[in-house]
Amino acid sequence: MFKDRQATVMIPATDVERAKRWYKEKLGVEPVRDDQYGVQYLLGGGTHAFLYPSGYAGTAGHTLVSFASPDLRQDMADLRSRGVTFLDYDLPGLQTKDGVADFGPVKNAWARDSEGNILGFVEGM
Repeated sequence: MFKDRQATVMIPATDVERAKRWYKEKLGVEPVRDDQYGVQYLLGGGTHAFLYPSGYAGTAGHTLVSFASPDLRQDMADLRSRGVTFLDYDLPGLQTKDGVADFGPVKNAWARDSEGNILGFVEGM
C-alpha cells in the first residue's frame, strides 16, 4: 500500500535556527519551506526532509539519514574543511579508520549535526 508513496525523513532539532544554519553551511542544503512548524528540504531524488523542534534531538543512537556519495573521501575532506567531525567506531563488526568503515565496495562514514543527530555518508550503494 505505501511502497509508491512519498516518504519524509524527520530530523529533530533542539534549536531549529541553529540546525538550519548548520545544514546550509555544512551540507549546502536550502529550505523549500520554513514556518513555525519547522523547515522542509527537498533533497536529491525527490527525498523530503523535515527539520522540526523537539526535545529529543540527538537522543537516537542510530543513523537518521544517509547521503549517497560518489567519492566518500573527497566529500569527507570537503565537510571537514567546513568543520564537520566524523565519528570513529571500534565495535564488533564495525571499525572505522580515519572515520571510514570499509565494507568492500561499500564505504560508510558518520557525523553528528548541530543537534547531535547521526548522519551517514555512503559510497557504493
